[in-house]
Amino acid sequence: MSVYSDASSEELGDELQSLGWYHYDLSRHAAEALLLSNGSDGSYLLRNSKEGPSWFSLSVRAKDSVKHFHVERRDGSYMFGFNEFPTLQDFVSHFANQPLLGSDTGTLIVLKSPYPWRVEEPSIYESVRVHTAIKSGCTENDLVAAAPSLGTKEGYLVKQGAIVKSWKLRWFTLNRYELKYFKDKESEEPIRTLDLRSCSAVQFDYSQDRVNCFCLVFPERTFYFCAKTAVEADEWIKILRWKLSQTRKGQ
Repeated sequence: MSVYSDASSEELGDELQSLGWYHYDLSRHAAEALLLSNGSDGSYLLRNSKEGPSWFSLSVRAKDSVKHFHVERRDGSYMFGFNEFPTLQDFVSHFANQPLLGSDTGTLIVLKSPYPWRVEEPSIYESVRVHTAIKSGCTENDLVAAAPSLGTKEGYLVKQGAIVKSWKLRWFTLNRYELKYFKDKESEEPIRTLDLRSCSAVQFDYSQDRVNCFCLVFPERTFYFCAKTAVEADEWIKILRWKLSQTRKGQ
């Protein structure tokens, strides 16, 4: 939370603490990542602005992007757009009515739901798939060569097409050195099977106009994928990198 030098700013900080969707010094980049990963269309939050202690930014998710709007506190009132709200409660009540917000680029956004500052931490615990003991004095390199077949993962990812660069949701399964993707979870035959022994790299990708993306680099093509959350993308990258490290040990 910001610490301001003047008394009025301190009072402002105390007042805004009662607002459940005020995120203090959350940065612009972090607000975008938060709303795109965990929010929905029309989710919004209020945060401090770099303009000064009396300025704030309202960050709003608009489909696959996040828009930012200035809010100013002036003599106890809140200035937003063409409206002036005498008190914080008036300001909050306005947003409770789900107002329609239009940006200077022509984007129309319905402010549907505030994104709370305090949210319940999602469980990221996984079921144990492998549990084995290594003899004293041995290292992980002494595990049998077939060990990578024990590391499996499955789930939905959004994948970019090869020719038409559109994004489609696909069901993925990782088993041994094969990454397969299907039209959906119920499909029996995969659309394609990628042999990870031919893959040269797995890495986060920031070239796409999306978040939580990563790519697999093959000699003939680079495949681009996006996960629903940053945690999920990180999990895929970690297990795929481990698979690649195991294939190189066997070469």
